[in-house]
Amino acid sequence: MAWFKRSKPGLISYKKKEMPDGLWLKCDSCGEIIFKKQLSQNSYVCSKCDFHFRIRGSDYIDLILDAKSFQETEANLTSIDFLEFRDTKRYADRLKEARKKTGLKEAVRTGLGTIENIPVVFAVMDFSFIGGSMGSVVGEKIARAIDLADEKRLPLIIISASGGARMMESIMSLMQMAKTSSRLARFSDHGGLYLSILTNPTTAGVVASYAMLGDINIAEPGALIGFAGPRVIKQTIGEDLPSDFQRAQFQLEHGFVDIIVHRKEMKETLIKILTFFEKAGEHKSAEKK
Repeated sequence: MAWFKRSKPGLISYKKKEMPDGLWLKCDSCGEIIFKKQLSQNSYVCSKCDFHFRIRGSDYIDLILDAKSFQETEANLTSIDFLEFRDTKRYADRLKEARKKTGLKEAVRTGLGTIENIPVVFAVMDFSFIGGSMGSVVGEKIARAIDLADEKRLPLIIISASGGARMMESIMSLMQMAKTSSRLARFSDHGGLYLSILTNPTTAGVVASYAMLGDINIAEPGALIGFAGPRVIKQTIGEDLPSDFQRAQFQLEHGFVDIIVHRKEMKETLIKILTFFEKAGEHKSAEKK
């Protein structure tokens, strides 16, 4: 019986290379797996289906404002648990966790900045902080931003991303709707320009107050915009809803949104709007003289 001896080794095993977490993201719309760096370079928009990923407030600051022009105001305002509210956990603990997780003190940042050297008052909400909910501090920061724009005679831009009023603060959160709306009415009476940008999602108490009171309401493609959510409405009326119900295109067709702007074109669009109104203001001033 002949014996055979292998002259070369068989299959060679290699140590498995570990793939670092967070390098890839899956598109919620089409399921495409996208390299995170590539997604960042594309303004967090899916290159295959154009789906707009939800992004942080800091990302909007980088995308829209001139580099290093943002000067934050009211940065030290923070919420407190004045009701000692508790559901599945204490509200005070939720606040601590949100601050640790996001590095933010609240769900909105406000300040001064420039867009193509045009000075503006800028406020941007961050959904990652307790769902971008509007509590007493969010309402106060928005109100102070409106007052700042009024005082300095500057255009006001607010980017909304919110699940609505922060019910852990009960009636105090709902009162912010009236406070911010009344400040905007005064700002409008004084001739102020307010551009409202609605991102995914903008809902409930925020959409029922300052988010829909812009002189121009601008939406990102596909953004969910509405007071009550589609599931709640469907359960209430007992009927199926259109597939695009409360999405940006639906709201545009029904007159709640003035224009839908792709994220990569947002800054350029704002520059055109601001430049137009800036020239119109100069023309009016010249006529008065």
